[in-house]
Amino acid sequence: MGFEMGSVRLTIVPNEAEAEVLCGMLRDRNIKCGFRKSDLAGAWTVGFATGGPIEVIVDDLDLPAAKKLVAGH
Repeated sequence: MGFEMGSVRLTIVPNEAEAEVLCGMLRDRNIKCGFRKSDLAGAWTVGFATGGPIEVIVDDLDLPAAKKLVAGH
């Protein structure tokens, strides 16, 4: 993901495809974004399958703008 200590979870989406779409919208507005498998994914996939809930991560300074964007969609 490449984020440092100031990164925070913006939201959790159902899958990687939705994370890509959301991060694309954020990056279009110059908000750095990344994602990773959520801690919930282990329980959802029973540890075997790929996929599952994905955490969308932004820098803590960008969190207010990112929340506003997500709320508008």
